[in-house]
Amino acid sequence: MAKAVVTAAVVAVAVAAVLELGLVGANFQDQCDITWEPQNAKMTEGGNHLTLSLVSNSSGCMLRTKKQFIYGSVSTRIQLVKGNSAGTVTTYYTSSIGEKHDEIDFEFLGNETGKPYTLHTNVFADGVGSREMQFRPWFDPTDGFHNYTIFWNPCMIVWFVDSIPIRVFRNHSEAGVAFPTQRPMYAFSSIWAAEDWATQGGRVKTDWTKAPFVAEYRDIALSVCECSGSGSAAGAGADAASPTCARGCATPDHWYAAPELCQLSEKQLRQMKAVQLGYTIYDYCADARAKGRPVPPECALKQY
Repeated sequence: MAKAVVTAAVVAVAVAAVLELGLVGANFQDQCDITWEPQNAKMTEGGNHLTLSLVSNSSGCMLRTKKQFIYGSVSTRIQLVKGNSAGTVTTYYTSSIGEKHDEIDFEFLGNETGKPYTLHTNVFADGVGSREMQFRPWFDPTDGFHNYTIFWNPCMIVWFVDSIPIRVFRNHSEAGVAFPTQRPMYAFSSIWAAEDWATQGGRVKTDWTKAPFVAEYRDIALSVCECSGSGSAAGAGADAASPTCARGCATPDHWYAAPELCQLSEKQLRQMKAVQLGYTIYDYCADARAKGRPVPPECALKQY
């Protein structure tokens, strides 16, 4: 019993450290490459501070981690575009490369000055997406930095904002629901133009006289199961890890695969329910039911 208590305590401390960006020495300069429009990115403070700029409707910016991984936690702190950000999209997400890709999304849809951002989440598995949930943030995401974390293990995916879980997507592959388990992902950050749909369904366009639109990032924390060298590098064109890497990353000796991390704690569940009750503005399951469309099977299965 004493050993179990100690193990649980160690896991809790490890998770808290990851969610609070407690990893020393992880920065954008060491961990990432600018893969699109590098002239629109700037790193300062030894690589701990990053800006990504959107300067026109065809020129944004993208950053990608050097590591590919299956499972773990990726975190960063973001201060979103200030003022009139209509038509802009700032992102923080993980994605595999290739066909039938896997992806876990945070997207921040800009708005007119004084109106709230939309916090958009989605998950793709085996190329299947359309699992969106959207929220209004309960804070001003342009006034200071806030922590955004994607946690992914063989049991579930959890989206955290300032260490508060806002959504869970559980592994129900035994029920035929696709879940990312095979394809290694990179972590990405980007800013780009989407005035045709991003703000009020595209009714509000970008005011390009306000360009450049600048999103700021501080620190990056990667606590992941690395799959580099698996034969799945982007340059090779493959989109699946070696079986050895995929199996090895799923073993319970990894911190993220501890049994305690296959479900939210009671405190986390209360926090998530409060956020979802007060700030959800779109749920793909509820939308399908309301419009009489086929309801995805996971909507009837336990997520928490």
